[in-house]
Amino acid sequence: MREIRTEQIVQAVRDLFIDANCNLGEDVLAAFDRAIETDESPVAREVLRELKENARIARDEQSPLCQDTGLAVLFVEVGQDVHVTGGDLKEALNEGVRRGYGEGYLRKSACHPFTRANTRDNTPAVIHFDIVPGERMRIVAVPKGGGAENMSRVDMLSPSAGLEGIKDFVVKRIEASGSNPCPPTVVGVGIGGTFERSALLAKKALTRRIGQRNADPELAGVEADVLSRINRLGIGPMGYGRNTTSWTSSSRWSPATSRASRGGERPVPRDAAQGNHPVRPEERKRGRAEERKEKRPERPNRPDRLDRLKPWRK
Repeated sequence: MREIRTEQIVQAVRDLFIDANCNLGEDVLAAFDRAIETDESPVAREVLRELKENARIARDEQSPLCQDTGLAVLFVEVGQDVHVTGGDLKEALNEGVRRGYGEGYLRKSACHPFTRANTRDNTPAVIHFDIVPGERMRIVAVPKGGGAENMSRVDMLSPSAGLEGIKDFVVKRIEASGSNPCPPTVVGVGIGGTFERSALLAKKALTRRIGQRNADPELAGVEADVLSRINRLGIGPMGYGRNTTSWTSSSRWSPATSRASRGGERPVPRDAAQGNHPVRPEERKRGRAEERKEKRPERPNRPDRLDRLKPWRK
């Protein structure tokens, strides 16, 4: 069994949040270069150049890329053969956030949802734990800004919506968001599971590198189609219009309940009296209609009632 000290975890989390807020990834910088070459709008290309220059200044001066340095979100994979020593794991993660936002001069955004009183250290962090095989611990830090987070949505689609309904929902959500999430964006999509599971899948999907193709061929095709439709909306960089609204669409899926699965398939009803053979839908409907007819009570003729209605018919 491997031992990991909490002080190591604190230092790692501190460094991760400072790095994530000050240093834009190479995959994003490469996406900027491609968009500057291909976007049709001179204004959009200039906005992209300014954003790339902002990234250079942030890296050189180790200052935040944006004034909104986000709520601290952590994805933590803990090997089942890991033993954390020296204190509580969750407290160590929060202490790392506390030090990172303090020593990195990052804005503390966490506050009480009603009184708006600031916690002053950007804690508590939003922590998602996964227990995995092995003796390693993997920590992914995601500073989630309010502009993008506030545009997130979860919807419970009907089974009949199918794949096209999912695509339409994503594209319409981006269209309604407009410039609020400060495009170009990375679009995370979670499909299936329960209410909270789909949202978590969407958040995890954001951690995939731009340009990395989905390992699932079907999802890869869906992502390409959704991204194409999004970039045809014309929102453009920071809402100034044209082709570059999103860098990539990234998705993950989980099995859904049969009542909300794609296509809405249900188990075929069976009739034990007929040797457990499947009952055809039309036979089942006809049987129910006959049952209702048998149970319906006989109604006496009411000519007097009909006579009263005759004047109204003229």
